[in-house]
Amino acid sequence: MRLRPLISTALVLSVSVPLFAQEWVEFASREDRFTCLFPVQPKVTASTYLSQHEANLPARVYTAAQGKSTYKVTVVDYNQARPILTEKAKSCPAGAEPCLGGPGDEGHWKSDIRGAVDWETWQVLKRDAKVTVFTWAAMDLVEGRTLQLTNNVDQSRSFVGLFMHENKLYITEGTVPKGYPEPALFQNSLGWLDENGIGLRYTTTYSNNYPPPARVNRANRPGQGRIDAPGAVVK
Repeated sequence: MRLRPLISTALVLSVSVPLFAQEWVEFASREDRFTCLFPVQPKVTASTYLSQHEANLPARVYTAAQGKSTYKVTVVDYNQARPILTEKAKSCPAGAEPCLGGPGDEGHWKSDIRGAVDWETWQVLKRDAKVTVFTWAAMDLVEGRTLQLTNNVDQSRSFVGLFMHENKLYITEGTVPKGYPEPALFQNSLGWLDENGIGLRYTTTYSNNYPPPARVNRANRPGQGRIDAPGAVVK
């Protein structure tokens, strides 16, 4: 993953979490449509991310620290892959298929989106670290992958989650020093928001490459203190 820091203009909100985690905050970004538990209010920075087909995509990084542990969520907007790569294909040499693409797939923007999780997985696997766990996963039924790595230099451990939702790539990473417990509260807290900022969950597994399944009706199954109704609030 290659990120270039800039100044952030992201709009976010935070609320207190229940008694089981009084020292943490449930952070919610309406702009990037996700929620996550952080030990403190995260710092937000804007960046760019270089995709497999070399599109410089806009990204935002949400970072928090607690002692020697760090917690980070990176959101990459792959919705911009199509316009960026379509424009880039116009300057490809005649017949240069690797950068040209085909009709309706100029610059290979479709495969860039479809392969986003695999591409970032490869970036993680290239680190100077030993992979101890690599599994399929789902957060509120949005499918993805999780990896656990032990750094070969200082033996710190990183717990990485990779998920693709509505053409946005979500990269979660909690890193703790050697001997520390895993950051389970953080890594298991990723959730989704709908276009109105209401907690979102699907009835069956969501895959970014296929039409989305039906959403859970929050009026019948509130969950997380949220309901699908006009004027709904986060409690």
